[in-house]
Amino acid sequence: MSSDTVQASADPASYEQAIAELDRLVQSLEGGQLPLDQLLDSYRRGAGLLQFCRSRLQAVEQQVRVLEGGRLEPWAAT
Repeated sequence: MSSDTVQASADPASYEQAIAELDRLVQSLEGGQLPLDQLLDSYRRGAGLLQFCRSRLQAVEQQVRVLEGGRLEPWAAT
């Protein structure tokens, strides 16, 4: 496995970076010019990024609920 492959499978540093990478993946997928193996890898990466974004949004939603309840608790990013 090359270092590029390892880096591409790592979680992004932020929600914004994940969204930007998802946008690039969608554009390349919509282009219809990817070889089958790369298409599958891109789909898998996109699914992983989507899960990352969903988990970040859920964590923020939970923090907002805590704040709305009048309690400020530290947010532990997972």
